[in-house]
Amino acid sequence: MVSKSEKYTEKKARRSFTEEKRHSLAGYLFISPFFILFAIFGLFPMLFSFYLAFFKWNGLGEMTYNGINNFTIIFNDPVFWKSIYNTVVIGLLGTVPQLIVAFLLAYALNSQVLRFKNTFRVAIFMPYVTSIVAVAILFSIIFNNQSFGLVNSFLGLFGVDPIVFTQSEWGAKIAIAAMIFWRWVGYNTIIFLAGMQSISNDLYEAAKIDGATLRQQLRYITLPMLKPFVLFTVFMGTIGSLQIFTEPLIFFNGNLRPEGITVVAYLYRDAFESNFFGTASATAIVLFVIIMVFSVLNLLITNRLGRGKARKA
Repeated sequence: MVSKSEKYTEKKARRSFTEEKRHSLAGYLFISPFFILFAIFGLFPMLFSFYLAFFKWNGLGEMTYNGINNFTIIFNDPVFWKSIYNTVVIGLLGTVPQLIVAFLLAYALNSQVLRFKNTFRVAIFMPYVTSIVAVAILFSIIFNNQSFGLVNSFLGLFGVDPIVFTQSEWGAKIAIAAMIFWRWVGYNTIIFLAGMQSISNDLYEAAKIDGATLRQQLRYITLPMLKPFVLFTVFMGTIGSLQIFTEPLIFFNGNLRPEGITVVAYLYRDAFESNFFGTASATAIVLFVIIMVFSVLNLLITNRLGRGKARKA
């Protein structure tokens, strides 16, 4: 015989279990729109791209299995290797000076002497929130091929002949790198500034008491404490430089040239101009592998630095 108290306890347990399930279901329903949209517009295109890399398809007709021929085609294409070279060079030209200048600007904004700090912070961050198309159009005017272009006019003061930036090997790269520099320097400045403001003032005061100079404070306090922020900005800058697309596309007015074509621009040209979706998907996979390699290297470096700190402690 089951007592009334046992029956009541069993009913209460069932009720609480159903309420738990109800709450869980409500939670999943609230977050489901994100996962549904991600599955449709993120996960499915990515998986389909991996599948499409082994097929020949023009986007409308029948898909034909092509094996690894798509990879063979792009690896034998000099323009593909040129796009990788351009991507690396433009990435270095746009990222390395950008991180150095961003650090110096953050250091200046963190100074106690500087006035109107908030105004300068907003002004420095403005390029990041500006439309990338507007930025690219503006720099297309600055680096205009004609003698009346802003850069050519400045160079003309020193007797330098006008440079045709859209057809110049290094002119195109410098112009595109300048766009990347101008757009992202403010973002990285804010990241570095946040890192500097997280450093305790007690460390600087103790260093001043010990007679440390400004340079020594920068070398032995600021830079070591900013290592996580430096690693983050380097990692994000590297990934971003591997995905450069809009800048060269707008700069060349849609007519992509070998002087400034990047990997993503090469992928776009194959897919939407030549209708070679198979080779475009193969390029996307190669780019994915390159990004994964850089991500793993970043994790290894971060873990090694973390272990080094733990050992010193």
